[in-house]
Amino acid sequence: MTDNQKHTPEQKPSQSPTEVYAIHGAEPEVLAYAMAKYSRSSLTMRESLTEISSQRAEQFLNTFYFQYGHRSIADLAHIPFAVERLSLLAAVVLVDETRWDGQERSTRYQDFRRSGWHTPHLEGHHRTAYTRAAEGLFAAYNELSAGMFEVLKGVIARPEEMKPEAYDRTLKARAFDAARYLLPLATNTSLGQIVNARTLETQVSRLLSSPFAEIRELGVKLRTAAVEPAWNVLRDKLEELAGEGVVNAEATAQILNDLMPPVRTAPTLLKHAEANGYQIASRKELAQAAQELMQGVEIYPAPIVDLLDDEEHLEVELATSLLYPNCHYSYRQLRGAVGALSETRRNELLRLGTAHRGKHDELLRSFHSGHGFRFDILMDIGGFRDMHRHRRCVQLIQEFSDLHGYDEPVCPGQPSLAEAGLGVTYKTAIESAYIAYRALRDSGQPEAAQSAQYLLPLATRCRTMFKMDFAEALYIAELRSTIAGHFSYRRVAWEMYQAIARRHPALASMFRIEDVNVPVDLLKR
Repeated sequence: MTDNQKHTPEQKPSQSPTEVYAIHGAEPEVLAYAMAKYSRSSLTMRESLTEISSQRAEQFLNTFYFQYGHRSIADLAHIPFAVERLSLLAAVVLVDETRWDGQERSTRYQDFRRSGWHTPHLEGHHRTAYTRAAEGLFAAYNELSAGMFEVLKGVIARPEEMKPEAYDRTLKARAFDAARYLLPLATNTSLGQIVNARTLETQVSRLLSSPFAEIRELGVKLRTAAVEPAWNVLRDKLEELAGEGVVNAEATAQILNDLMPPVRTAPTLLKHAEANGYQIASRKELAQAAQELMQGVEIYPAPIVDLLDDEEHLEVELATSLLYPNCHYSYRQLRGAVGALSETRRNELLRLGTAHRGKHDELLRSFHSGHGFRFDILMDIGGFRDMHRHRRCVQLIQEFSDLHGYDEPVCPGQPSLAEAGLGVTYKTAIESAYIAYRALRDSGQPEAAQSAQYLLPLATRCRTMFKMDFAEALYIAELRSTIAGHFSYRRVAWEMYQAIARRHPALASMFRIEDVNVPVDLLKR
């Protein structure tokens, strides 16, 4: 062995093979502390978890997370939540996190007739009108679901090899695809999420900053759920068995006390989650700036999908992106107004985006700029909710409104509403809901005006900016154009592909795309 090959005791090569093991049962904050210790200790994970207590984890997190700002530590604490009986409107806001993982009840595969709806804090005739409008939409949803199902059964024969229950289930899902357009944003849903503590902290803070009372209350409940003892399915089962006499009650109590004490999932990391003043103040000032810039200018017609060119100064993109979520204009129309401003005035808009930023505040999402593919998309809210799940892109969402009208369910190969004899029912239900929406919006009472959005049906068009790289554009276009997808976002995916193919012909052959204009086999999902 040469001198260069000799090893000091500290440099001695390891004789042990790599070891990999899964971990279960550790409290999220304790586990986060144990993983963070890898950078500060030579202990193994087993040794760390054996010696760590909840108190020591809290002391560590207070020092490194809150004092030193090492926020990545919170990425290591993952916490599952069930969020049940919240409105579709609140669900859209809840899941609007780039680092979010979860699943929500599907309006495509579940019957929402029994879900009910959220009623905001309204009184007197406003509450009466709100309830009547919601009842009207649900009645029409019932009629459309049942009616379209019967029409589909009349035009699509069941193959001999297909079981009757599978046949009915498939056609009911197709009927729900059309009927979901009538569900109001007030409709109750449920979802499950598994998020790390950093995402949870920003999520709670954002919810607490909402102008909607329901969403602010949801933020409080999420924070409380993270701080108070979590539901333990094993503990619950043991207590049930002890109550039934299947296991010894005294021994069970001892096991629960020693091995399954109540667990608080993130009592330290969530204790400082409060409303975000930066977001609240910026939202107000940027909305005012957009209103002053456009001064009541008419909203120009826009295509379903508009692929924006990338030949603009970064300052113009940033200023336009800051205003975009706070108005109802297309990006292209808004950019024209921003581009016409003097450099001084444009820089004033940029400063509005950072004027209220606190020490630990991340920049507003609008500052995420410089992406090669930017799509300004105008589509129904129901389809948007599906597109909203794509996390590898930046999404700027405008407030829901009736300003852009609504869509009708049109699926190639499927009977239209008119052919099914349901066109009048559909149109009457939506227009009645819009009348109630406008009455609340224009009532002059802030809370009633805010609550009006709950009455907008999922057919209502909304505008959203999607910024992404080429790989994500290809992924979305391929995934969302498949015949198993909903016809609403299939159309959007197809238009995204077409826009890229026109601008970059050499890239078109890379897409494995489904032509959405070809009628589909309605028995395939």
